[in-house]
Amino acid sequence: MRIPRRDALKTLAAGATAALLSPTLLGGCAPAVVRPRQLRRPNIVFIMTDDHAQSALSIYGSKILKTPQLDRIGQQGLRFEQAFVTNALCLPSRATYLTGQYAHIHGMRTNGAESGFLREPRLRNATTWPNLLRAAGYYTGVVGKWHVNTPPIGYDYTAILPGQGVYFDPPMLVNGTAATQRGHTDDVITRHALGFLASRPRKRPFALLYQFKAPHRGWEPAPRFAHAFDDIEVPLPHGLLDSLQNRPDALRKSDMKIADMPDFPDQVDSKLPEHERARRNFEIFIKRYHSVLLGVDENVGRFLDVLDASGLAEDTIVIYTTDNGFFLGEHGLFDKRLMYEPAIRVPMLLRWPAGVARGMTDTRHFVLNIDVAPTLLDLAGVAVPSAMQGASWKPLLARRNPDWRSDFLYAYYEFPAAHCVRPHRGVRDERWKYIRWNLAPSEEELYNLQNDPDEQRNLAQDAEHASTLNHLRGRLAMLRRDYQDGDPDDYAPTPDGPTACPI
Repeated sequence: MRIPRRDALKTLAAGATAALLSPTLLGGCAPAVVRPRQLRRPNIVFIMTDDHAQSALSIYGSKILKTPQLDRIGQQGLRFEQAFVTNALCLPSRATYLTGQYAHIHGMRTNGAESGFLREPRLRNATTWPNLLRAAGYYTGVVGKWHVNTPPIGYDYTAILPGQGVYFDPPMLVNGTAATQRGHTDDVITRHALGFLASRPRKRPFALLYQFKAPHRGWEPAPRFAHAFDDIEVPLPHGLLDSLQNRPDALRKSDMKIADMPDFPDQVDSKLPEHERARRNFEIFIKRYHSVLLGVDENVGRFLDVLDASGLAEDTIVIYTTDNGFFLGEHGLFDKRLMYEPAIRVPMLLRWPAGVARGMTDTRHFVLNIDVAPTLLDLAGVAVPSAMQGASWKPLLARRNPDWRSDFLYAYYEFPAAHCVRPHRGVRDERWKYIRWNLAPSEEELYNLQNDPDEQRNLAQDAEHASTLNHLRGRLAMLRRDYQDGDPDDYAPTPDGPTACPI
């Protein structure tokens, strides 16, 4: 049904003009429209978790985990269904969120210290969206997990976990000074986030990076959530007991099988048959994974309550996302890295009562981690540097038929390293996914996502799909050219330490 323009779009005036959303623009429905008014420059809160699978939120359909506070962001604003990262690995993706650039441009291709980002940290920090906002008058801060090689230079307030951080009584660097905290790390991080709000200058807009450790590996919940799933039977995911026999050799030689995860040696006997190890590891892992997310949900609710009670919510953009997805037993795997859907697909929720109508769902547009930096700068009325490769979401909010990407480039580099996943690149569009594994011997995968959303049947060797395969090979070359990806196909950085991986 065609929606009249006057019902589809109303414009809000301000230094950072934001347009109201239309049901047809986003492929969803908007039950309410926001009244136009003059806006101050919006405050910004960017909330990020670590390794949060999109499927592990109730707003995205989880039947096991209830996340009412995270859901609240999307229910009171916008939920993107087609949100992805361009490298499903923590450090490269975090740097991409900050810079709006692919990993081969910002230089942090891996989780290791080899990344080129370190060569000019002050210059690189100066071109991240928080530092550009600070230069434009924003009060800025980062609390929680940082996990980027170069330190957070140029923020007004910092309280970060060194490295990966720990789940209890975490050491932190508070404005550069070491200070051990007491309590569960995600409670501690929220205390710092609330402290940032309380101590901010009232006459300046603010931008806060509020970043949790959970649900990263270790999965140690606060005691109040430790037994939340003890009596709940979690259904096995589709493909948990799948064999990798028909997968590329590169995947078979990786170290991501949930049957072989070494995390629970006291509870899972390594001598059990593989299918039984997979079941038992999954049952322990998934309950702990969900338990730490209960702590995230509760803490985000506390923070949102303060925004609401203090009158800040109306003019504050809140984004919730994660650095990459995670395998929750699909294909018999755990961890991330691969170009398969569970690893690259992420939650992406946005609330901004002054600029976005409630209850929006965008089911059609590919939004990427490279887009966050230009989007936030654009909505704040700050010029977007030409070096940023993402696209502002403002056109999605302001136009009936925005000119938007129809596919995107994915690239993974870290090898040899943990999990032994070989470098690979690929292209994903609405229907097809093409993956090319680098390093000899090169292998290819092709999936029809409309007919095979679980990516079970590799069509790369199917003569019927030869033309599609050739087309996507061409698209990969074109996207690499467009995004200035000149890295050789056999690029394999030297790991920080000796890591034996089969070729």
